[in-house]
Amino acid sequence: MIMTTQDAWMALLSQDEVLALPWTGGRALRGDGRVWSIRGPLPDEHGWHAFTINGSRRARWREPAAPSPERLERYPMRRGYLVGDRLIPDSARPLPRAISDRSRPPQTIRDRSRRPGRAQLLEQTTPLGLVQPGLPRFSRIGAVHYEGATWLYARQEFPLGPELSVSDAFADRQPEISGIEGVTPALELAFQIESWRRDRAEYERALAQERREAAARAQRHIEQIRTGAGRRQLAAENFEAAARAALHISGAELLDHHPAARRGEASVRFRYQHRRFSCVVDTATLRIIDAGICLEDHATGERGDTYFTLESLPAVISQALQEGSLVVF
Repeated sequence: MIMTTQDAWMALLSQDEVLALPWTGGRALRGDGRVWSIRGPLPDEHGWHAFTINGSRRARWREPAAPSPERLERYPMRRGYLVGDRLIPDSARPLPRAISDRSRPPQTIRDRSRRPGRAQLLEQTTPLGLVQPGLPRFSRIGAVHYEGATWLYARQEFPLGPELSVSDAFADRQPEISGIEGVTPALELAFQIESWRRDRAEYERALAQERREAAARAQRHIEQIRTGAGRRQLAAENFEAAARAALHISGAELLDHHPAARRGEASVRFRYQHRRFSCVVDTATLRIIDAGICLEDHATGERGDTYFTLESLPAVISQALQEGSLVVF
């Protein structure tokens, strides 16, 4: 039987081939300068996968699969150390002393997170795609420049020797690793970046804790100023906040306060109905000691100052203003 050119072409198109190619989402699959359209289910995760392809430019996903050495040899490859999702190539230059010296420990978590500089540490690294999760710290890997577009994780490489000692130094929080034999500039840079990442993470956790505590204090403050008992409890911690809240109830505005002549008393200045007033209060109970206005019962000669609090004093002032009987001392 003689096969025509058309028959040969159709037979070629119908032949299936299985290739391990990187998939980063969508239904377009790229490799070897070609593009296939994925039919059927898609992989569950980004990564290297085996696809069945044919000459019709259609592909079907089969399973996760590592790329063959022959395929990886088609692309430019870099080897080095993996830190997060970045590659530190073996060609990395030695770190300047000012950056690499961590022998003097910083005083605070914030200081640790700032030194050395992130930009200075990362300028010799290469971002990677499709990084395999779960690789040990200071793993040596190979990455390929895929289709001239991006660098992709390809495989794990054999260690050079000092990686375990460097990992122990990192676990012991050693500031530097100059005493470990065989450490390359790339491995030293990996150590510095991993140390910076840990310091930064600790700083972020501490900062988040500070924010949570501040939010909790603010919530307690809100709850305290809603009741008289709460405002008195707040006064023991923050007299200004308690006084401001007490005056606010009747629409008065705290202007200033300072300790009075007697212990446990404070002189308070406030604005009410566009006028300024001063009084002396008990800092624990917010009870008025000296109202700064005349509250004397002319029939008995009794002073009524102590009958009122910071919450109620503005109301007394308002009544006196309405009656035209306000006398300010």
